[in-house]
Amino acid sequence: MTGPKDDLRRYLQHGRDAVAWKLDALSEFGIRRPMTPTGTNLLGLVKHLTGCEIGYFGESFGRPMPDPPGWLTSEEPNVDLWATADESRAQIVADYRRACRHADTTIEALDLDAPGRIEPWSTPDVTLHAVLVHMIAETHRHAGHADIVRELVDGEVGMRASARNLPAVDDAWWSRHLARVERAAQEADAPDHG
Repeated sequence: MTGPKDDLRRYLQHGRDAVAWKLDALSEFGIRRPMTPTGTNLLGLVKHLTGCEIGYFGESFGRPMPDPPGWLTSEEPNVDLWATADESRAQIVADYRRACRHADTTIEALDLDAPGRIEPWSTPDVTLHAVLVHMIAETHRHAGHADIVRELVDGEVGMRASARNLPAVDDAWWSRHLARVERAAQEADAPDHG
């Protein structure tokens, strides 16, 4: 049997693993390619979550991470949501893993009711429990973004290679399904519907 902290850590780690897996087997272009009008891309999502792990589990509890990535101090908007050509995949992933390990030391060292402070929040006084819940939501939210971006890049879907979480059907079934969903959307939008 596990305790509440173990449960929270496990769900956070599932999200971390899902996000990191989305980079596997893609080219540099594929992981950096902006797939939305706001520039959402896979490597940028990992970089963003690196900053979240560092900030929420580091500074918020008086436990800053030694030698954080230099971009954290940049004033540039959205610097954490994309990677320059000079920022390597290997370095960004290594920074993410290092940030997660640092976060895990904070989680391990503190009780769930340990106090912290996040100035930009409307209620800045927090507990480790609240921050863990927030980071689970944040990480899984971005894992969902990564699901969609990865599917747009190369059609790969699922939480991990061994868990696609989709019905075992062929490409012809998916084509028919997509057409059916498109027809339903068109019919619902027709002026004489409803």
